[in-house]
Amino acid sequence: MIKLINNNKKATFEYFIIDTFEAGIVLQGSEVKAIRNKTCNISESYIQIKNNEMYILNMNIPEYEHGSIFNHEPTRNRKLLMHKKEILKMSMKVKKEGMTIIPLKIYFNDDNRVKLTIALAKGKHTQDKRASIKEKDMKRDILKNHRDR
Repeated sequence: MIKLINNNKKATFEYFIIDTFEAGIVLQGSEVKAIRNKTCNISESYIQIKNNEMYILNMNIPEYEHGSIFNHEPTRNRKLLMHKKEILKMSMKVKKEGMTIIPLKIYFNDDNRVKLTIALAKGKHTQDKRASIKEKDMKRDILKNHRDR
């Protein structure tokens, strides 16, 4: 059973999700403790590939309040752990098809390790966003009418 820490709700509104992957994150001890307090924010973060390695940028993990002077930097670049074949596959799609790699959610898995679900995504245009808002409103109205009966 996974323990969800943070979910990127803005991602499904801003992008079409093409494919999802699971990645581990290289963290320091104080970062893991801060994440256990559910004080992590991934809504403004993005993922970049450098030298066949993946990094998550702008992921905000505030300093652990009970930490020492050796606390971590809140928005440092963190390395993601994935298989080399998956990284190469994703980098080819980013270069050729103009896709982006975004984080969807961060959680603890069954072994109490911090994992990140990332997605290959394509950006939505304004009319696509309007269509998704209409669709969401219609679903909400249908559920509301169904509950009232």
